[in-house]
Amino acid sequence: MTDFDLKDFTPYLLTIAAETSSAVFQAYYKDRYGMLRTEWRVFFHLGRYGPMTAKEICDRARIHKTKVSRAVAALAAKRYLTRKELPEDRRQEILRLTKSGELVFKELYRDAADFNVQMMADFTVQEQMILRKCLIKIADLDAPEPAPTDTG
Repeated sequence: MTDFDLKDFTPYLLTIAAETSSAVFQAYYKDRYGMLRTEWRVFFHLGRYGPMTAKEICDRARIHKTKVSRAVAALAAKRYLTRKELPEDRRQEILRLTKSGELVFKELYRDAADFNVQMMADFTVQEQMILRKCLIKIADLDAPEPAPTDTG
């Protein structure tokens, strides 16, 4: 038997840190806008990167297509996004935030930025840089992202 402690297991620590921080931030978007976590992620990709297809969101956010599909349907029902079939491939739709969605995005964007500042407040600037660099390296976020769909 080895002397293995979960508190020293990096995937466990990352999961607990992600779940803890996500649960706290979830209060911002769930209580005010009725969004679930996947909806928030889809919503923020559209707000940050502009119109795109569900497949592009799956690729960028690394979310399974079934979850993205459910999130898109829920966000459309809340009138935060619109869906328009692509003429060259009617199986795909271009998704874009509505005016209401854009307003909500601006509010939530500010909330997210404020939350991030509060969450990082106990770290020195150097610790923040190291943490961010390490997380980016683990997540491989420096890998090239797919180009957004040209929607004209």
